Amino acid sequence: MRALYPPVEPFVQHTLAVGDGHALHVTEYGRPDGVPAVFLHGGPGASCESWHPRFFDPDVYRVILFDQRGAGRSTPHASLEANTTWHLVADIERIREHLGVDRWAVFGGSWGSTLALAYAETHPDRVAGLVLRGVFLCRPGDIRWFYQGGASRLLPDYWRDFLAPIPEAERDDLLAAYHRRLFGNDDIARMSAAKAWSVWEGRASTLLPNTDVVDHFSDPSVALSLARIECDYFVHECYLEPDQLLRDAGRLRGIPGTIVHGRYDLVCPVDQADALARAWPTARCRMIPDAGHSALEPGIMDALVRTTDELGSSLSG
Repeated sequence: MRALYPPVEPFVQHTLAVGDGHALHVTEYGRPDGVPAVFLHGGPGASCESWHPRFFDPDVYRVILFDQRGAGRSTPHASLEANTTWHLVADIERIREHLGVDRWAVFGGSWGSTLALAYAETHPDRVAGLVLRGVFLCRPGDIRWFYQGGASRLLPDYWRDFLAPIPEAERDDLLAAYHRRLFGNDDIARMSAAKAWSVWEGRASTLLPNTDVVDHFSDPSVALSLARIECDYFVHECYLEPDQLLRDAGRLRGIPGTIVHGRYDLVCPVDQADALARAWPTARCRMIPDAGHSALEPGIMDALVRTTDELGSSLSG
């Protein structure tokens, strides 16, 4: 069973202005002359963490991480101004051009897989390989499963805590009810809603309870940006056309790809990975039999590290 590579320090950090008042925090790890790879974090509205570059061999890769608009150390924090899927796709291209990268491997998990697919289908000639974990296709049914009814039947005790900030009369449309509170003027109600939203996701992310994951999602700064940005994106169906990512999967033809998905993923059920694998038959799909959604689960971690090793070997040879 493979584990993450040892902790590594960045060799350079950038602040990149991308317009619309946004500045992105960009960090590079590994070898400056290594195989370029960009890591796309989840959310939307989460951030990069110190363990994220450890999926890559630092002696092989030049790993590029960035906090997406409104997230992490990018500024302004939790902002939804000029913040859509297509702004983020354009930001990825700005980063590639700024760093002088011709083609790179693209690694994305959860929302990061959504963004990776949107980017690769828009710029297939710039993608040398795709690694996708916990595939999220952002279809209306995929969003309803987690935020209206579906996962609630498997985690009823955690679901009650998610419902707590919302009066019973508003529970027929929880996304709209949360949106009103997350973007309202009541600071206490906003923070209460943000924490309930974020903790629900953290609790559901692992097959077995993991207090470290839940504690991360409980952090007020993480919770506020995650809840506000996720909720706004999901109200707008992530700014995607119906079934867009599956419809355009033919554009991935020729890109080496691996899908890694936990069999018992409650955040992004496994039928999404299966649908993508059928639309993109040249990709390898690895179902992990004893895992949920989190990249920190041992089986998923093992599969991801093995995949980046194999991809790095093929791209550096």
